[in-house]
Amino acid sequence: RASLWLLPRSLLPQLYRAYSRSLNSLHPTCFFLIRAKKMSNFSRQIRFSSSVFRGLQYRISRSFTTIEGHRPTIVHKQGLDILHDPWFNKGTAFSMTERDRLELRGLLPPNVMSNEQQIERFMADLKRLEVNARDGPSDTNSLAKWRILNRLHDRNETMYYKVLIAKIEEYAPIVYTPTVGLVCQKYSGLFRRPRGMYFSAADRGEMMSMVYNWPADQVDMIVVTDGSRILGLGDLGVQGIGIAIGKLDLYVAAAGINPQRVLPIMIDVGTNNEALLKDPLYLGLQQHRLDGEEYIAVIDEFMEAVFTRWPHVIVQSKWAFKLLQRYRNSYRMFNDDVQGTAGVAIAGLLGAVRAQGKPMIDFPKQKIVVAGAGSAGIGVLNAARKTMARMLGNNELAYESAGSQFWVVDAKGLVTEEREDIDNDAKPFARKTKEIGRQGLREGASLAEVVREVKPDVLLGLSAVGGLFSKEVLEALRGSTSTRPAIFAMSNPTTNAECTPEEAFSIVGENIIFASGSPFTDVDLGNGHIGHCNQGNNIIGLGTLLSGSRIVSDGMLQAAAECLAAYMTEEEVLKGIIYPSISSIRDITKQVAAAVISEAIEEDLAEGYREMDARELCKLNKDEILCYVEDNMWNPDYPTLIYKKD
Repeated sequence: RASLWLLPRSLLPQLYRAYSRSLNSLHPTCFFLIRAKKMSNFSRQIRFSSSVFRGLQYRISRSFTTIEGHRPTIVHKQGLDILHDPWFNKGTAFSMTERDRLELRGLLPPNVMSNEQQIERFMADLKRLEVNARDGPSDTNSLAKWRILNRLHDRNETMYYKVLIAKIEEYAPIVYTPTVGLVCQKYSGLFRRPRGMYFSAADRGEMMSMVYNWPADQVDMIVVTDGSRILGLGDLGVQGIGIAIGKLDLYVAAAGINPQRVLPIMIDVGTNNEALLKDPLYLGLQQHRLDGEEYIAVIDEFMEAVFTRWPHVIVQSKWAFKLLQRYRNSYRMFNDDVQGTAGVAIAGLLGAVRAQGKPMIDFPKQKIVVAGAGSAGIGVLNAARKTMARMLGNNELAYESAGSQFWVVDAKGLVTEEREDIDNDAKPFARKTKEIGRQGLREGASLAEVVREVKPDVLLGLSAVGGLFSKEVLEALRGSTSTRPAIFAMSNPTTNAECTPEEAFSIVGENIIFASGSPFTDVDLGNGHIGHCNQGNNIIGLGTLLSGSRIVSDGMLQAAAECLAAYMTEEEVLKGIIYPSISSIRDITKQVAAAVISEAIEEDLAEGYREMDARELCKLNKDEILCYVEDNMWNPDYPTLIYKKD
């Protein structure tokens, strides 16, 4: 007879690893027993509890069906065709048996290299070639690094992501902001081989058939841009596809999205950049940008086409707030500027409350001055107001009360109800005339005046105006009523940041909290003290994907923000660290994804992903959801390749 022992839940991972291979072949409906060796701390035989058994059954039954990157891959090519395919090429890491099987023997040097050896060789080459890869004196070292990494991406995709993950702190600023801004500006000259898809105004009526030109039958994530607003650099037209490519590279490295199931897309509707219109080497449509109904008609056709072929895909865009409202309840999409930035900013704002030694529930008491009333600024304002309202009781009175905590300053100054032609999205945050009169303010008051009179807890910059937080503004913040005021210079790229950390710490004081949208190095304050520079990153995509939710709800964004804010230890936040280091990005992504999935289940939005249907997903407890997320995160491991004749 088989013996069955009650095992502590903490031992399940070990049990899973030990028995998964032998038990995986069992039919999932079978009730199986396990003979456990007698151990001194086991004294009696009893049955597994149903929840423990279900957790074990979950891990075992899916051990070889959902763990990304660990299944053998069938390919229909051999020889040089394999070596020229970046998805399957392993370079010198092909084993001898694979070289025989795939007819590679003699096409590669005889020494089989390990992953570690490959990375070591690449890093040595990178250091040596950085200077040589520069294209003249105007080419920066960061752009030279981008060129070298891009070449690796072209020939060996797995190796590229292995290097990116291993050196994420060093290379995230290269593949994304701030270097990606420079890449986009020079993209027509840097273009060597296509990556992603291009739809244009000239393709109207053809997009439904065009989507079938992409070889992947399954696409999980699309990042799309029309090139109109690239990191505060303005209209870059078709060259803006660099931002979509860079964003997806981070999704793969940080969130474990499978690179074979991501798709960067450019929708070229023209450009209003006169320099590009006159440039004979420009790769895009040389016509002025469409707008109004013509523009919407192109986007409508595109959305219908991609969701017809890939009905479960997530589309991330940087389109205007109105387009988000148009599509968010019909298609599975979210806006990076409006929702992504908002989620990251809320996490930072909640972290700043913790850094002041207060509980997060005190967030509704914060006085916040916001510089910038564009789509990103309005997105953060709406999200922050909803967060405050939820903490105050989530009713109409709470929502009204939360609105009084914000002062919005745009290019014309303080926004009040006296403003003529006020934007409808900004109208809910316009200050009342009588109220600002008592504060000594007026319509159009300057940012420095507002900061001086309001004495805010938080100064939040989403203006895309580099240096907006001038010496006068920062000196005014020294009068804040907060014991630890927070400065968020969130505009990208680095040149558009409202101030630098050095300016903030030197003018306002050493006790501030500083956060930015682009990477800055920490500031040495002397006497062993460090001024920490926190960088926020949007990481909601994985949880949305794995939940299967048809929409990205405000509650899911809220869950992501609260999880991110709570991730830091009390010791870390008191030091002024409110965002986790990018070196731990994959772990925090896993935690945030689990929180987003749990919220989607709570809101009855979850529909499941691949083999995990909604009914099974809803049965998982917190630990099982974390296991589910981890199993579906892609890792850059070379799969075993098996040739099959087409």
